Amino acid sequence: MSGLRGARTCPGPGEASDLKSPLGAKFREPLTESRFQQLFGDAEQEPELLAEPRWSRLWRRRARACSGPGAWRLLMARLPPLRWLPHYRWRAWLLGDTVAGLTVGIVHVPQGMAFALLTSVPPVFGLYTSFFPVLIYTLLGTGRHLSTGTFAVLSLMTGSAVERLVPEPLSGNLSGIEREQLDAQRLGMFALQLGVLATFLSEPVVKALTSGAALHVLVSQLPSLLGVPLPRQIGCFALFKTLAAVMTALPRSSPAELTISALSLALLVPVKELNVRFRDRLPTPIPGEIAMVLLASVLCFTSSLDTRYNVQIVGLLPRGFPQPLLPSLAELPRILADSLPMALVTFAVSASLASIYADKYNYTIDSNQELLAHGVSNLVSSLFSCFPNSATLATTSLLVDAGGNTQLAGLFSCLVVLSVLLWLGPLFYYLPKAVLACINISSMRQMFFQMRELPQLWRTSRVDFAVWTVTWVAVVTLSVDLGLAVGVVFSMMTVVCRTQRVQCLALGLAEGTELYRPLRESHKLLQVPGLCILSYPAPLYFGTRGQFRRILDWHLGLGEGGKGAPKTDGPPGAAAEPVRVAVLDCSGVTFADAAGAREVVQLASRCRDAGIHLLLAQCNASVRGTLTQAGLLDRVTPEQLFVSVQDAAAHALERSSVVQRLAQCGSDPVIWCVEGPSETCVRRATAPESPDVM
Repeated sequence: MSGLRGARTCPGPGEASDLKSPLGAKFREPLTESRFQQLFGDAEQEPELLAEPRWSRLWRRRARACSGPGAWRLLMARLPPLRWLPHYRWRAWLLGDTVAGLTVGIVHVPQGMAFALLTSVPPVFGLYTSFFPVLIYTLLGTGRHLSTGTFAVLSLMTGSAVERLVPEPLSGNLSGIEREQLDAQRLGMFALQLGVLATFLSEPVVKALTSGAALHVLVSQLPSLLGVPLPRQIGCFALFKTLAAVMTALPRSSPAELTISALSLALLVPVKELNVRFRDRLPTPIPGEIAMVLLASVLCFTSSLDTRYNVQIVGLLPRGFPQPLLPSLAELPRILADSLPMALVTFAVSASLASIYADKYNYTIDSNQELLAHGVSNLVSSLFSCFPNSATLATTSLLVDAGGNTQLAGLFSCLVVLSVLLWLGPLFYYLPKAVLACINISSMRQMFFQMRELPQLWRTSRVDFAVWTVTWVAVVTLSVDLGLAVGVVFSMMTVVCRTQRVQCLALGLAEGTELYRPLRESHKLLQVPGLCILSYPAPLYFGTRGQFRRILDWHLGLGEGGKGAPKTDGPPGAAAEPVRVAVLDCSGVTFADAAGAREVVQLASRCRDAGIHLLLAQCNASVRGTLTQAGLLDRVTPEQLFVSVQDAAAHALERSSVVQRLAQCGSDPVIWCVEGPSETCVRRATAPESPDVM
């Protein structure tokens, strides 16, 4: 305990005591916040910094950016290749980037066409989406191992918007409109530096969302697997409506397309499993999708399945690129509600994947630059009939396993897609759409397997398990966008509820040290009657102010519930002694709003009226500023604000002038007597049971 001098141990009756006093050593004087600032603070510059408005500092920073060196730094920040390309290790990395880029590009071709079916647009739009965004992200993105392209969940959400908002002939145009709105929102988020918004999508929410959306993808592809043309179901309970329609139309299924689907899944699923199990032994993953596409195309061409059995095929893929087309801005207000959840989902998935591999390979990700990269790439590609895209787990892990090192792999991926658009497109004319549906389903493998993490999640955090379950059920039963909203709201409510159930902890002194720990952790902790040290480990805001008042009144014997009933932590037969000094440890109070600050001010008034000397310890600068603005210094003096609990407790004991020496009291091993003007006891005590509060 800081600041306590001259204490010594006294032997008990009949024997010498070998217990050492925690108060025997000499320490520095207790430090208040004001004294600490005088000794260590920058008293001359701090008022100037506080007096300068934030907008003025921001303006000066922008002005410096307009200089020559500032403009170059800004250009390097906005074009990451200017930073990493001069340090590119050509001999060590070029081969890996080439192989990884070509491998991912081969996968992009069938997956792009397959995911276009989910979006309700022609398959060639998937190839456009696998080219333009990837090329632009290579120039603007900061994720060295991130692979962007078509994403099943996002394609499904876009397809639902297409079916709901416009008729089929306009679906391609809406894809560009939807993307225009999506990218305007992303660029707006970048301009406002709102990359931090992705943190509100917790990991259980994102994983439950993708896992539930994978089930939607599976059910939506059943009509294509069975060869049954059915209208797409949208809105709430669409999954169950689709299942009911498929079961009704099952007798009308096409045997030829059913056989093609079964053979395709029989090839794709084992190849996926082999790539996962032997990823360390294979020099490059087996391209099962492209092999299946070529095999099915040849089989359909040689057997004339499209004419003899009416098998639906892809048809002619237009060569080259479409003419740039500006989407109709009149449609933007209609799709605002659909594009906002898509913007959050895509950025959350992309940012989380980029962070995972950045941590693994020891480099950093700029969240706001990622917003700019995805926003600009999608904005430009929206002019070329592309639909929204993001980073995907499947192609990103494939790129890493194939040896990719930098964003340069994206250029080689674009070369593969470009060759298909310019020269190889006719080879896919006879490709059955049932094969694309099988590719969609097989690509959901990793999303389905996320459910295997649930037992570990249950053992780690029951709250996160509940968030995962609620989000998944909402996504499956309602829709992807509504399920996302339910998951985010429920996740935030769990955070709020946990702040409501926090316990205020009574602290005691660890014998032989100056450390204070919760009394309930050990019966060996020491407590001075009349001195109550409390720790409140939660934010203090309008939602917790009532709980804060009830708990503090109970511990200190204030108000109707505590008056006349002082609490004691001593043995059952010990007399209760009223609290004379209270120390409130504010180290766990991360922030306080106006309502919470007023509650602390009112607590100081009630303590003063009850004759209790209130001390505050370890308030951070933000909380201290809020309390000061609320008028705390009108109730207490600056000498009642301390830098630590040890300093506050030492000041309290010195102020009472009761500590002169420490001796063992008789033969009772649980009571320590502190002698002074009036005899006081330091007891080994356990914490009292706290009142039930919500």
